Amino acid sequence: MSSWVILVDHLKDVSNAETPHKVMTVREYLMHPKLFAGSNPSILNLSRSYAYQGAGYYASLLAEARQHRVVPAVETMIELSRKQLYQHALPELEDKLNRCLRKMAAQEADGVGRLLVHLGQTGVPLLDRFARLLFDWFRAPVLEVVVEPGEWRSIRRIRVLAVNDLAPPERQLFLAAVDSYTTRPWRAPKQRAVMKYSLAVLSDPKEELPPSSQASLRHMAKVAARQGVEVVPIGRGDLDRLAQFDALFIRETTNIDNHTYRFARRAVQEGMPVVDDPVSMIRCTNKVYLTELLNSNGIATPKTIVLSSMRDAGDLEDRLGTPVVLKIPDGSFSRGVFRVAGNEQIGAKLKELFQESAILLAQEYCPTDFDWRIGVLDGEPLFACQYKMAKKHWQIVRHEAGKKSVEGGFLTVSLAEAPPAVVELAVRAARLIGDGFYGVDLKLIDDRVVVIEINDNPNLEHGVEDLAERDTVWERLIRWFVRRLEVR
Repeated sequence: MSSWVILVDHLKDVSNAETPHKVMTVREYLMHPKLFAGSNPSILNLSRSYAYQGAGYYASLLAEARQHRVVPAVETMIELSRKQLYQHALPELEDKLNRCLRKMAAQEADGVGRLLVHLGQTGVPLLDRFARLLFDWFRAPVLEVVVEPGEWRSIRRIRVLAVNDLAPPERQLFLAAVDSYTTRPWRAPKQRAVMKYSLAVLSDPKEELPPSSQASLRHMAKVAARQGVEVVPIGRGDLDRLAQFDALFIRETTNIDNHTYRFARRAVQEGMPVVDDPVSMIRCTNKVYLTELLNSNGIATPKTIVLSSMRDAGDLEDRLGTPVVLKIPDGSFSRGVFRVAGNEQIGAKLKELFQESAILLAQEYCPTDFDWRIGVLDGEPLFACQYKMAKKHWQIVRHEAGKKSVEGGFLTVSLAEAPPAVVELAVRAARLIGDGFYGVDLKLIDDRVVVIEINDNPNLEHGVEDLAERDTVWERLIRWFVRRLEVR
């Protein structure tokens, strides 16, 4: 077993009396390479700073040049210098952390806001698995992990902490960890697969009804890693960074007049595979366009009338039945959709809506207990799900001013169990839009199947849309990007 040498900036940081190993200053190590001629020590670098081109940095750099095994390595120092550089490790680390916390008593778990990991140890047995994983990612003597509160505990920050910054009890834990770690045989860090591609995922953690939750995106990241794809979260302020990545997956509610469209346009300009692409956005976000497209291609829809003025609305109930459904062209998540009856109520709502849009849609009311949602990817069915109406409401999402939106339940079925006529019509409709990822909403009324709308940015939640087909859904989605990148 090799001997250990502990490097410190000041001998009071760790004294020879506190460890059986040789303690020397960083400066001595840098300036006297001949001290170790003919030997091959392992180096524990406890410099107070690992700043780029500082003394601590050079100690590890020269240790590698001298073929001395060293903790931390220069690569670790660089990765931990900025969150952007260690972001790729967070999905796996957060998953392990939350698994560990779920095994702890609720009061004890709630108190975990800051963790110190000393050479892969925390002093809390139930957190040992997380500590070992963190140390396997980042081999540093003392790591401070700051944890965000919440149902899912996310990691706000990971940083190296100097030994001289430890409180006395923390210092004792650290010295015990040094003793334990230096008496074990050297174990190299686990070699992790090199990611072939990077997939930027545009999302907003604060969005009320996002198409995919942050937990679902973390699950996708794990599936993607198995296919050599690194998932990198980005936000609306990262447009200037987009070209750094290989592909883009938009997981915010899309709209032509907000940043999601600008991201899609920039991705296309850079030659990147993107979901949703700007053409699909334009086609799907406007219900007037969809009505024309579907009707002209023989796709059954509810009876629909396009309105351009109040003069077009005189006999809506005679033509469509009662009640009547009125829609603004670019609503989403059941917003901008209203059920009205009687000339007075219809007229009042039309007058209000014409102030928002020059064109409106009036549609027959087709009551059902649920809507079918068929996910379609690259012109083929991906999943099948029933979205049930919100309680005591006629839509799948109930919106009330000043209150949180309420969603109905769901039932996910395998594609083999879904009605063939529903799946076939959904695929036909989606292929009219493009070869991306779409969610087609349909109603089955007796033997009649009608398409309600096509969504360019459909929900995809772990434990909902993937409940029947499992990880096959995510694997196919990632392969969609990979195929296009390989062709490019």
